[in-house]
Amino acid sequence: MDRDELSAWLRLVLTPRIGPGTARQLLAALASPQAVFEASPQTLLSIVPAREAKALASAPEGLDEQVELTLAWLNEGQTGEPAGSPVERALLTLADSRYPASLLQTADPPLLLFAQGRLDLLTRPAVAVVGSRNPTAQGKDNAHAFAKALSQAGVTVVSGLAQGVDGAAHEGALDAASDQSSAGSTIAVVGTGLDRVYPRAHLALAHRIAAQGLMLSEFLLGTPPMPGNFPKRNRIVAGLARGTLVVEAAVQSGSLITARLAGEMGREVLAIPGSIHSPQARGCHALIKQGAKLVETAQDVLEELHLDSVALPALGGVGLADVADAVEGAGHADPVLSVMGFDPVSQEALSARTGMGPADLGAKLLELELTGQVARLPGQLFQRMGLG
Repeated sequence: MDRDELSAWLRLVLTPRIGPGTARQLLAALASPQAVFEASPQTLLSIVPAREAKALASAPEGLDEQVELTLAWLNEGQTGEPAGSPVERALLTLADSRYPASLLQTADPPLLLFAQGRLDLLTRPAVAVVGSRNPTAQGKDNAHAFAKALSQAGVTVVSGLAQGVDGAAHEGALDAASDQSSAGSTIAVVGTGLDRVYPRAHLALAHRIAAQGLMLSEFLLGTPPMPGNFPKRNRIVAGLARGTLVVEAAVQSGSLITARLAGEMGREVLAIPGSIHSPQARGCHALIKQGAKLVETAQDVLEELHLDSVALPALGGVGLADVADAVEGAGHADPVLSVMGFDPVSQEALSARTGMGPADLGAKLLELELTGQVARLPGQLFQRMGLG
C-alpha cells in the first residue's frame, strides 16, 4: 500500500459523520477511498445525504499525523524482524486479499484491521474462548486447558486479551504452540491501538502473542483504552470464529455480549457448566438454557464445530468428565481432598465432612493451599484445583 492509498483509507475512517456503514456504502458505489475523494459533489449527493457529502469535501483534523504514525509503525515492523520471519505488521483493508473472509460475512466488518504477527492464522479454523475477568481458579484452569487442547488440534484460539479467562486462553494456546509447530496458536483482538497494551499486566503476554500468534485491532494507532471500545471489538472476536466457547461468566459478564453476537451471526455458542453455587457459572447456565451447546471436553467443541476430522492429542485432564471419572476412581488418600469436590466450600462444611477440628483442618488447608492443590476464595471459601 502506497502513501496515497493509505492516506485515503485513513481519511475515510477519520472523516466526521462518516460511520462504517456509510463508508461501506461509498466503497460499494465508487470502489475505492481514492475514488470517493475524487468524486464530484453531485456524485456524492447521489450516494449519501448532503451533510455527509459536505464532510467528505475537506481533510479531517489529525490526518497527516495519523498517516505518519501508521507509516512509521509499519516500517518499524519491516526493519525490526529478522529475514524470513513469519511475524509482520500490516494494515488490512476491506480491499485486501488477506482480509479474513469470516469477517466479510458479518454485518459490520471493520474498514481497517491493524495486524501484528502471523497473518496465516487468519486463514485457519478458529474458536473464540471468552469468559469472566474474575474467574474462579477452576475456571482459569479450564480456559487454559481447553485452549491448549484446541490449539494442539490445529485450531486458532481467538480472545480479547482481557484479565482472567481471556489471558488464560491465550496462554494455553501459546503453550501448545511452544510444544509443536503445527499448533493453531492464538489471535488477540484488542480494544486499543496496537501501539498500546491494555491491561498493562498483559504487556509480556502481548509481546509473546505478537511473536507466536497475532495481535489484531480495528482502532487507529494511539487509541487509548476507552470503555466503549471493548464491547465493540467483541463482534470481531465472534466474527473470526466458527463458534464461541464461554468458559465461565456471571449473568452481567461482557463475554455474554460476544456469545450473543456469535448467535446473531449464525455461529455456534458453547458453554462449560459450573457449580450451581458459583455466581461465575450463572452466565454459562443461562446460555445453556437458551440453547447453547453444553461441553465437557475439548473434543465436544471440535465435534460441534465439525472440526473433529483433525485428530486431537491426549487431553491430559482437559475434559470435565475425565476429571470427574478420575476422581471417582482415584480413592485419593488425602481426607480433605477426597470430600472437597469441585464446588467452593466453607471450612465449616469441610469440618463436618471430615470430622477434623478447626485447628487441624486449618493447618491442612494451608498446606494444600501452599502446594497449589486448593485455592482460597473470597468469603472464606475453598476450592479444589484440578485433581490434586
